[in-house]
Amino acid sequence: MSEAGVRRLCAANLLRGCSVVLAATAPRFFLDGFSVLGTPLAWLCVCSVSVSALSVALYAARRPSPPPRRGSLAHKISRFLKCCMYFFMSCILFHAIVVLYGAPLIESVTETFLFAVLLSTFTTLQCLCVLGPNIQAWIRVFSKNGAMSIWDNNLQITTVCSVLGAWFGAFPIPLDWDRPWQVWPISCSLGATFGYLAGLIIAPLWIHWNRKQLTYKSR
Repeated sequence: MSEAGVRRLCAANLLRGCSVVLAATAPRFFLDGFSVLGTPLAWLCVCSVSVSALSVALYAARRPSPPPRRGSLAHKISRFLKCCMYFFMSCILFHAIVVLYGAPLIESVTETFLFAVLLSTFTTLQCLCVLGPNIQAWIRVFSKNGAMSIWDNNLQITTVCSVLGAWFGAFPIPLDWDRPWQVWPISCSLGATFGYLAGLIIAPLWIHWNRKQLTYKSR
């Protein structure tokens, strides 16, 4: 594990974190009345688009040149369509899981789906950028001792933190505090966002702390 690789990971995570901060602040200069709490639908859309655009840009910047066959236009189109299908299926799956955990089935369906899109952006899209539309690689990375690079470890940590953050974010909703951020799905989206940001910070620190024990083998 090279120090240069860790520095690249830190830089990439810093940019991802900045994209979330900009998504929460920059639209105020262009959209009247925009705020994370006041306009949650706009916030969900802007944050998802911001993180997605940066993730794809970082993937394109660090991706090595593919072999000629894989670099063909047909292969690129097929890969892109697979990624879109996987992402959409992830949104549907997260939407169903959130409903099973108590989200409104009919009411607030738009809010629930946009929250599922945000959660898919923090998790599935990152898997698609790092591993591609390869379910076997996803299973390998999220199995015990399945990481083959620091990027895999970063993916593990940020994904788990995002999901846990969304889960913990649901705890205040049933409480009778009568706060504006308790309205569905603000607290869950904030929990997922803070969990994602925490994962971006924890991952490089964990990798640096355990760098002597981390050994990666090709499979």
